[in-house]
Amino acid sequence: MPATHADSVFPRLEPLLPSVQKPIQYVGGELNSTLKEWGDDETSPMVRWALMYPDAYEVGLPNQGVQILYEVLNERDWIVAERTYSVWPDMEQVMRDGDAQGPIPQFTVDNHRPVRAFDLFGVSFSTELGYTNLLTALDLAGIPLHADDRTEDDPIVLAGGHAAFNPEPIADFLDAAVLGDGEEIVLAISDVVREWKEEGRPGLSGRTPRDELLYRLAVSGSVYVPKFYDVDYLPDGRIKRVVPNTSGVPWRVHKHTLMDLDAWPYPRKPLVPLAETVHERFSVEIFRGCTRGCRFCQAGMITRPVRERSIETIGDMVENGIRKSGFEEVGLLSLSSADHTEIGEVAKGLADRYEGSNVSLSLPSTRVDAFNISLANEFSRNGRRSGLTFAPEGGSERMRKVINKMVTEEDLIRTVATAYSHGWRQVKLYFMCGLPTETDEDVLEIADLAKKVIAKGREVSGRNDIRCTVSIGGFVPKPHTPFQWAAQLDHETTDERLKKLRDNVRADKKFGRAIGFRYHDGRPGIIEGLLSRGDRRVGRIIEAVWRDGGRFDGWSEHFSYDRWVAGAETGLADTPVDLDWYTVREREHSEVLPWDHLDSGLDKDWLWEDWQDAIDPDSDVEVEDCRWTPCYDCGVCPQMDTEIQIGPTGRQLLPLSVV
Repeated sequence: MPATHADSVFPRLEPLLPSVQKPIQYVGGELNSTLKEWGDDETSPMVRWALMYPDAYEVGLPNQGVQILYEVLNERDWIVAERTYSVWPDMEQVMRDGDAQGPIPQFTVDNHRPVRAFDLFGVSFSTELGYTNLLTALDLAGIPLHADDRTEDDPIVLAGGHAAFNPEPIADFLDAAVLGDGEEIVLAISDVVREWKEEGRPGLSGRTPRDELLYRLAVSGSVYVPKFYDVDYLPDGRIKRVVPNTSGVPWRVHKHTLMDLDAWPYPRKPLVPLAETVHERFSVEIFRGCTRGCRFCQAGMITRPVRERSIETIGDMVENGIRKSGFEEVGLLSLSSADHTEIGEVAKGLADRYEGSNVSLSLPSTRVDAFNISLANEFSRNGRRSGLTFAPEGGSERMRKVINKMVTEEDLIRTVATAYSHGWRQVKLYFMCGLPTETDEDVLEIADLAKKVIAKGREVSGRNDIRCTVSIGGFVPKPHTPFQWAAQLDHETTDERLKKLRDNVRADKKFGRAIGFRYHDGRPGIIEGLLSRGDRRVGRIIEAVWRDGGRFDGWSEHFSYDRWVAGAETGLADTPVDLDWYTVREREHSEVLPWDHLDSGLDKDWLWEDWQDAIDPDSDVEVEDCRWTPCYDCGVCPQMDTEIQIGPTGRQLLPLSVV
């Protein structure tokens, strides 16, 4: 394991900062950041974490998951946690060129300590397109890319976040992965590391000390260690089986679920960035999980069950966050925030509390069937009346049935009519292209819907300055959803459909200019699909792309589809599979999926039945929200020993005197 001390590289780094863009993102010192002594393992073993969000500072710093773990860990006096982010290509080159002492390693922004000096290197993946950034960080840190090549001097590299529910594409580069909520499990992992250190870092039963630590993490049943599992393949390229190769290691690794959100009101000390970031606000997660049952939505499936924060805790978190950070905007976050059972009381209570101040409240996109004008008015009482965002997802009513987004055209028109008649001028509608069974006609109905929205807005408001922005994303099938078996639409067809839609909108002289149109080409979605549903063989592609210069693939200006195609041809040359096999191919029920040994709680047969209902043209099966219906037997609550936790509580958010 790493050495017990680590000197700051800042004296070497500081003279080089003027040569890079946005040097402020590398200096640290943010309000509410935590600076701790490194400690001495000889007297009392310390456990040291380097936490990374694998994207630029401006994207990574606002990430609430990393902020929460950073704070939870640092509250323990025997744990040191520091943060690191991906460096831009100009800084990467500066670090590789280094100075008279050699290259400058990947460092933390808190104390500028080398990442390789830490015990654990925890990386949180919200999207699979950050995988090449992981390799850059490992290489800059001096940590071998492949887990098999690491020694006692290297940290344990551990992945978390939504993408960790299928970590197989990066299994070669990981020592371990954690599924689900991180607050409790990072402390449990820290306890295991501390105990192993107190015992003198032993290696038992013929295992090296490093493997002994990984074994202890694996047998707990709460941490997935890829090296303890073998993957066998069939001659046609499909997976034959995934089996443990070490006794005591569980056949399936389960996700973690935090059941009392009120007991974990983090972040208590939100980080305030020094440089501009993508979200300049304080965010409070008002509940976790979603049971609406949208078939495309991985986040909703893997975070079940619904667990609400109480109205008092939300109020306390908002007040504390404003005072500790100075932010003037508060975002109430969840997968569907208007679904909180007391959202009306929360909105009114917060609006009353901060009326006359500079504090404004915001909700993320709202479900059409959860919107009401009184709620919208409360959230706009103190702030400017910005545009409203709704996500019908499917252009036609038929497509919305396929994806279980049971919103009718009448619902949408009625909702936007209410908004426009109460003074809103701008509405944004979000859709997806490439959904299962979709046709050109389904996509063209998006244009018809947008035109009807504009017409209704002009009618009810009596004004012509009504705007509607249509934003379209490509559908990517995700693990642990009913659509995990679906064929992905090829990028050529995606682009053709979106071109027809764009031309249809632009050709309309009456409505065309009032409709904004935003979409990305289909190529990045194909690569995301490869990384989402890939197996361990995809690691070769990731490495080939990275060695060819792949960085920041989530940024359109850095993404290169040709580089990924070339990487797939190279990486899969000696296999019976190719890029299309991973993306545009539909899976069979009998196929072993790369993530089948990783348990999100969802019953595979339940997912399959929902998939069959989705693609059956004669099926009218609607999976309703199980918060208000009898159980649908998805498997989560009994299998994970959890339960839905919702209000109403009947309590009130008490007003405070605002200073």
